[in-house]
Amino acid sequence: MNNPKIKIVVREYGEMIAELYPEKAPKTVENFLGLVEKGFYSGMIFHRIIRGFMIQGGGYDESFGEKDAEAIRGEFAANGFAQNDIKHEKGVLSMARTSDPNSASSQFFIMHENAPYLDRQYAGFGKVIEGVDVIDKIACVPTGRMGWFDDVPKTPVVIDSMEVIEK
Repeated sequence: MNNPKIKIVVREYGEMIAELYPEKAPKTVENFLGLVEKGFYSGMIFHRIIRGFMIQGGGYDESFGEKDAEAIRGEFAANGFAQNDIKHEKGVLSMARTSDPNSASSQFFIMHENAPYLDRQYAGFGKVIEGVDVIDKIACVPTGRMGWFDDVPKTPVVIDSMEVIEK
């Protein structure tokens, strides 16, 4: 059986194809695919960009209006979910969360560089398999402080669309 694949189209930056791993994080992948299929991510932005670390999106639209989904259980080893052994390497998709291990909902991040200290602490659930150069381009945008947030792009980095291309 093939793993599901999604296409992420980022305005002015290009396309990424990511493969998702339901055998490692089943509820996380189910939740993410459900949001993709509803069109949840279209028009959202990457609102945190930290070069050499990650790009994060899925929580805000272009006007910085917050958009969220229902929280799910954190599927990572430190939260009692041992089967998820995905390493936080360049291109890996993982769920963002607060200090509550079961607070992930719609926000996700894509690793720009390896961060082994996140392994077993966050629910990795996929990996960019085409368009890794898009991550590099996005990671280089100028950022600054906006409200409570550091590392906000000075010009919005918009997800035009996200779609399931293989289920």
